[in-house]
Amino acid sequence: MVGVLAWGITTYNYHFIRRPLGQVVKVKTIARHQVKDQYQNIDTQTDQMVTVRGLNGELQGKTVSARNTYSRSGAVDHQFKVGEQVFLQGIQQHHGKYQVQLGDLKRDRVLVMLLWAVVSLLLLLMQFKGALALLSVSLNAVLLWVALLVNQLTKGEMALPIFAGLTIVFTFVSLGIVLGWRAIALVTAFATLIATALAIGIGETVLLLTHEKGVYFEAMEYVTQVPRAVFIAEIMLGSLGAVMDETADIAVTLAELKQLQPQLGRWEIFQAGRRVGRTIMGPLINVLFLIFIMDTFLNAFLLLKNGNNWGYTFSMAMSLGMVQSLISGIGIVLAIPVISTLVAWWPVKESRS
Repeated sequence: MVGVLAWGITTYNYHFIRRPLGQVVKVKTIARHQVKDQYQNIDTQTDQMVTVRGLNGELQGKTVSARNTYSRSGAVDHQFKVGEQVFLQGIQQHHGKYQVQLGDLKRDRVLVMLLWAVVSLLLLLMQFKGALALLSVSLNAVLLWVALLVNQLTKGEMALPIFAGLTIVFTFVSLGIVLGWRAIALVTAFATLIATALAIGIGETVLLLTHEKGVYFEAMEYVTQVPRAVFIAEIMLGSLGAVMDETADIAVTLAELKQLQPQLGRWEIFQAGRRVGRTIMGPLINVLFLIFIMDTFLNAFLLLKNGNNWGYTFSMAMSLGMVQSLISGIGIVLAIPVISTLVAWWPVKESRS
């Protein structure tokens, strides 16, 4: 019922939208031709006449037509289809006839339905734990929004301290909600922050000793101020989730082990933590590596397609992602001895229900 309601609201909410909006009612292909650029990339462009019925504003109920050109690659354009809702711009009226330009698609329905699917699956499959996960994500989203507002007010000059503080708050809030406000959550939080801080420290030391050769902070998209600070903040927030997941798994496992076999010594507990860490370390590093590299994959692909060599492409599009992956990997590796040591010497006896 919630899903049907969400679908209906996002489909018929155009009366509450200020931007002019229309729905495609007819599409006609006019012409199709091939184009080739200076690097011999071949693409196919298609011209179509799109008929749109206005849904709000001065065009409500009126039918207008606009020309659209889209390419087979679809990199910077879109093939309109009947039933899609599209924002209208450049509205002009001449002799009682309207002329419009087609803007972006209205995509809120897709996002809302995906959100509904995630929430439903979490609640159905994980029940109370799923609700706690949703609460944690929601609070973290609010905290991130507040941090971005503060960063904007300070004009980016305090980016690193702001997001370092956000990392600490993220850690305690997330683990406190998911693991409960008890000793095991506190131990896990300390281990997460220690491993992340050590990884950042090692990364900063290496960058300092190598004079940041081969690392081009100016290649960061849309960052015009303090790119280095934003880059370090990206590493902290990007690796935090994987390190937190790893330390929580090891801490809960060792706490359960201490409860079931209280005769085990600290060194045995430490060795058990190392064995657990070795099992989960590889997949976590691979996950972070793929996330960081895929974040730069599209830019690298476009650079290669436009005649740039591999060396330049890697330096300008993928080197930052590689550095992030390496520093985050260091944090994941260091988290194993840190959490194993803390749990072995800390009197943690609770287990996660």
